[in-house]
This record gives sequence, C-alpha cells and structure tokens, in this order.
Amino acid sequence: MAHDPQEALEQKKKILVIDDEEDFLKITKLNLEKTEKYRVMTLASGKDVLSVVHSFLPDVILVDLLMPELGGLEICEILNQDPVGKRVPVIVLSALNKDVDKYKAFKVGVVDYLVKPIEKNALIEKLEKALQFK
Repeated sequence: MAHDPQEALEQKKKILVIDDEEDFLKITKLNLEKTEKYRVMTLASGKDVLSVVHSFLPDVILVDLLMPELGGLEICEILNQDPVGKRVPVIVLSALNKDVDKYKAFKVGVVDYLVKPIEKNALIEKLEKALQFK
C-alpha cells in the first residue's frame, strides 16, 4: 500500500463526469470517491471538454446525452477529433432508454451506456470494464 499521499493519488483512476444536473454530479462524485479508487472531476457543460481532457487526462469520461449547448453525442464527436480525447473511453449516463439513442451513442464510439437512475455498483462495474480496455 502506498504511504505517500501523492503516490496514492496517482494510483487512482481519473474520471471526468459531464452532466448539467448539479445534484447528479455531486452524488456521482461522492459515490465514486468513496471507493477510494477514483479521482473525480465534474463539468456542468461540455464547452470546455477539450481543455479539461488535456489538463486532467481522465482515464474514463462519463457523459449525459441531454444537455443545453453541447449534448453528449456532440461531445463524443469533439473528443473523436482530438488526439488525446479519442483515446479516452466514454460511458453515456442518460435518461434516454430508446434503442435509437443507444445506437447513436455507440455509433460515435462510446464503450458503454447506462440509463438513469444509475445504480452505484452498476456504474463501478462499467467503469472497471472500460478501464480494462484503455
């Protein structure tokens, strides 16, 4: 076990959560950080996604589909055009449960899709799976 706090921090996987619902961001961050396996950064919109991806270097990105300004699909398209962004696995967290929405998401390269409300253990399971692919 690492005794150096900085080293322990570096061992944690970095998760970027993009959602326009503040409560959802808070709860997701809390639930993931409680496991002590993740360092979580949240964004309330996707407009700064590239600068954040370049500075934070997340291991996985969780993104909502329905947001004002930029939706999850647009964010995925922006990430796909970026040399750093396109290497980060993306998991969609959305209230949309139609096959057509899932199809569109997988078409832009997401690795997984979870329907809100999201069960904490299901989210962690999907995160671990995405981290193996990275």
